[in-house]
Amino acid sequence: MTVEELKLKIRDIVDFPSKGVVFKDLTTLIKDGVALHDMADAIAEIYKDKGITKVVGVESRGFITGSILAYKFGCGFVPARKPGKLPAVTIKKSYAKEYGVDTIELHSDAITEDDVVLIHDDLLATGGTMAACAELVKSMNPKKVYVNFAVELEFLEGRKNLPSDCEVTALMKF
Repeated sequence: MTVEELKLKIRDIVDFPSKGVVFKDLTTLIKDGVALHDMADAIAEIYKDKGITKVVGVESRGFITGSILAYKFGCGFVPARKPGKLPAVTIKKSYAKEYGVDTIELHSDAITEDDVVLIHDDLLATGGTMAACAELVKSMNPKKVYVNFAVELEFLEGRKNLPSDCEVTALMKF
């Protein structure tokens, strides 16, 4: 499937999670086996020669494609989770969201200085979650950090909030 065909698989949900918001629902894309496969292949193609050693998936929808990407690269998968969900010692970062304040955590031993990290999430809106996650990953001093989204809502200008030293890509843009 082309990127344009993949975009057609995404459903709009009006007034979710609050009035005035048009939510991009990727569950209609990922329930289609061909679409999920083609989306993952297209994202993996972007990073095939980057030497990725860890994929960090951002809770919770970033776990879906993030773990597929880790499998494709033959590397480890690291979950970035909400507070209290990881069992070992963690590092954390709080950040402002569209609907309040939240916190993201990583295991303190998840990333090493030898890692080349791809942080993946399903959607870039305002960028707060990813900016916090990127800051946590970068605090572990990996060799390189890449940031990827399946979907970017360009009109929200979330890229402006992401670290300038991280290459940012999005497969589909609205």
